[in-house]
Formats: sequence, C-alpha cells, structure tokens
Amino acid sequence: MKTAISLSLLISALLPLPVRADWSPIERVDNYAISGTSVAELYASIGARGPKIGGGGGAIAHTNFKLTWTRNYVPQAGSCTLASARPKLVITYTLPKLGNAVPADVRRKWSVFIAGVEKHERVHGAFIETMVRQIEAESVGLTVADDPECRKIRVVLTERLGRISDERVRKNRDFDRLELNAGGAVHQLILQFLNP
Repeated sequence: MKTAISLSLLISALLPLPVRADWSPIERVDNYAISGTSVAELYASIGARGPKIGGGGGAIAHTNFKLTWTRNYVPQAGSCTLASARPKLVITYTLPKLGNAVPADVRRKWSVFIAGVEKHERVHGAFIETMVRQIEAESVGLTVADDPECRKIRVVLTERLGRISDERVRKNRDFDRLELNAGGAVHQLILQFLNP
C-alpha cells in the first residue's frame, strides 16, 4: 500500500515562488446533485451525473480554470519589455453534492469520502496556481531586442509559457496516476466508501 502524501508538504513543494500579495486566485465550487439513500445508489448517481472528461466516462470530480492577463508591453530603444503582467485566475472545482436526505451511517461515510475527494481536487488547484505564478515570474521583465512594435516578444512569451503549461499537465497526470491506482488515496477512498 502506498503512503499517502501530506497535502501541506505537497503544496509547499509546489509553491517555491514567493506569493505576491497583489493577487490571489478566485475559487469557486460548482456542485452537481446526486441522489440515492444507499452508498451504492450514491456512487451510481456519481457515475451517471459526474463531469465528463475528454469525451470519456464520468469522473467523481474535476478542477478547471479560466486565466486572463493584463499585460503592459513597453517599447524602449528598439526593444520591447513586458513591464507588468497581472493575472486573473478563477479555479472551479466541480464536486458531487447530496440532493436528498440519507441515513446517518451513509452520511458519515459520505462525509469522509467527499472530504477526501475535495482534498484531491485542491491539489490540482495548487498545481494551477503554481503554474500561474511561474508564468508571472517568467514574464515580468522579459525583454526582446529589435522589437519596437512589441510583436516578437509575444512569440517568445508563448513559447516559454507553453513549457510551463506542459509541466502542469504532466504533474496533474502523475498525481492522478498515483492517487487513482490501486493503493492510492482516491482508490482507497472509493473502497472505504463502497465497502460495508
């Protein structure tokens, strides 16, 4: 059985960059209602109503984001410098929510299960925030020579940001593989939820 990773240790490892005080992500929770009075019925409802990922089957939960930037490109002496880049980051967690009353024993199991699922999704949220802070660090102060109209700098920036985005995708994939495979934290949550 794999050892569960401490969420606080994982998040601290993900945020090596200093946290800027002038922005923070907006976090939202979108719930989808599930129904049933037994654990089996609730889990079946999750399968039927859960978020569809990549055209595949339903997932228990999902983390998504919307990111926009306000950037100030400054031409100077024939070059162009990105003087500032302020992100607006909205992270949305899609999670199941009980749509009806359930017996006390089912509610207890549900509480443990949904807390673990949300904890897992919050790590994906931390990956997203780390990516945005890395983008900010790579962007601000970037200067491209022979770019008086600030066109080349956008190409250079896009290339740099692509690498950072690809790294976040890899981290997400690796984390899900660890958590969802046999013995992983989410796999264990599902087994504990479903088994009497």
